[in-house]
Amino acid sequence: MLLYAIIFINMAFVLYTIGVWSEKIQGKLKPWHLAIFWAGLVNDTIGTLSMEAIANHETSIINYLSPQLNFHSISGTLALILMLCHALWATIVLIKKDVTMATNFHQFSLLVWVVWLVPFVTGVMSHIF
Repeated sequence: MLLYAIIFINMAFVLYTIGVWSEKIQGKLKPWHLAIFWAGLVNDTIGTLSMEAIANHETSIINYLSPQLNFHSISGTLALILMLCHALWATIVLIKKDVTMATNFHQFSLLVWVVWLVPFVTGVMSHIF
């Protein structure tokens, strides 16, 4: 199960990075960026839930009923919420076909991507050291 969790988390990283940076470089939100954002969110959610299942399986029932709150779990939850808001907002921008919103959207994208990197990096570092 760990292998699948790692694959999904890394796919989320690749997809989200491609989506955010290609949108920034191209200077405008496009429908294919939206597809990449949603795919990144789905992969990240599956990977996160898999990691959580592994962590809960390795701890006692008491820890399962009252999960630990730490920097990684809080930043990871925040990142998932922001990714969802990001994908929803991108969907709205494209539906409305607002050129100004579509052009300025990359500023929010970069913020969400940077916030998302925090739990990604802390997760990797916690397993290396």
